[in-house]
Amino acid sequence: MAADQPSPPVVVLDLDGTLVDSVYEHVVAWHTALHDVGLHVPTVRIHEAIGMGGDRLVAHVAGDAAESAVGDDVRELHDKYFRAALRTVCALDGASELVEALAGHGHRLVLASSSETGLVEEMLDLLDVRRHLTAVVTGSDDAATKPAPDMVLAAVEKAGGGDAVVIGDATWDAVSAQAAGAASIGFRSGGINADRLRSAGAYAVYDGPRDLLDQLGGGLLRLP
Repeated sequence: MAADQPSPPVVVLDLDGTLVDSVYEHVVAWHTALHDVGLHVPTVRIHEAIGMGGDRLVAHVAGDAAESAVGDDVRELHDKYFRAALRTVCALDGASELVEALAGHGHRLVLASSSETGLVEEMLDLLDVRRHLTAVVTGSDDAATKPAPDMVLAAVEKAGGGDAVVIGDATWDAVSAQAAGAASIGFRSGGINADRLRSAGAYAVYDGPRDLLDQLGGGLLRLP
C-alpha cells in the first residue's frame, strides 16, 4: 500500500443471519421461551427484534413489566432451545470465503454479536474464519448491546481505530453503525427486506455473503 493511501476500513461483522443461517432458529427459540412463561408474542414481532441484545429483546417485544417479572427466565429458556436447534444451523453460502477475501485485501476484521460468548463460540465452529479475526466482541462483554453504538465502537477500538464498515442483516446493525459514525452494509439473509435495511441506514444491500463476495470487484470494499 502506498504511503499516501488510507488504510482499508475496519470491517465489523455481525454473526447471526450474516455469516450463519440462524435467525429463524432464534425466532422459534424466543417464541417458545416466551410461550413457556405465558407470553404470546407474534413471531413477526420477534423476527423484527432479532439482532438486538437479548438483554433488550424481552422488554422490546413484551414490555417492561414482562422483563422485570420473567426476563431472565425467558433468556435462559431461549438459550436452551436455541442450543437444541444448533444441529440444524449452518454457515451461509460464501461466508468463510467473504471473510477470507476481506482479510486478504487488508481489512481488519472484528466480529461483533449481541449473542453471549458461549453461543458465539459454538457458531464460529461452523465457519473457517477465526484466524482472520482481530477480535470478537459479544453480548457477554462490558458494552451496551445493539442498537446502542457501544459494540461497534469497541470493535473498532480493538482493531486499532479508523474508518469502519458494519456488515449485518438486521436493522439494529445499521442503527448501531450509524450511531457509532460508521457506514453499514445490509444482508437480506436474515429475512429483513432491502427497503427496511436502507431506511435504517444501510447504504447498500446484498442478498448475503456470496452476493457481496461476487461484487467486491477485486476484493476491495467500497465506501459510499
